[in-house]
Amino acid sequence: MNTMIGISRMTVYDIEGVHRVELKSFATPWTKDAFYYELTNNPYAHYLVMKEYDRVIGYCGIWIVMGEAQITNIAVDPACRGRKLGDLLLGKAMEYCKMVGATTVSLEVRVSNVVAQRLYRKHGFQNGGIRKKYYVDNNEDALVMWVNI
Repeated sequence: MNTMIGISRMTVYDIEGVHRVELKSFATPWTKDAFYYELTNNPYAHYLVMKEYDRVIGYCGIWIVMGEAQITNIAVDPACRGRKLGDLLLGKAMEYCKMVGATTVSLEVRVSNVVAQRLYRKHGFQNGGIRKKYYVDNNEDALVMWVNI
């Protein structure tokens, strides 16, 4: 990577850019209000934002409760994919979880999203189970994955 990539804690000023990435990335995207609520009212929520220069190109949301981290969402702008940025973002998110005292990280991923599953396995995640009809847009199952950190 020869560009300026930075990863930091997300603030309310990042919501607009994060929401742009969200809209391009998910069939049932979160609203700006949902992100605002997470940042201002959810004591368990931790969000990281990835910027190239000053433009938001990715983010990761994490809930941490009693030492257990749950990745709620992670995305990289489709125009920036294929540059190993998801790998970088997930690695930083896991470092952050460990730094704040989490001992496990879990997430749900569409059973059809083999690219994401491959990334998660690269970071040590293992299959933990299936959540039937988890995704409301098409009733697709979710694969639960987890890792000890």
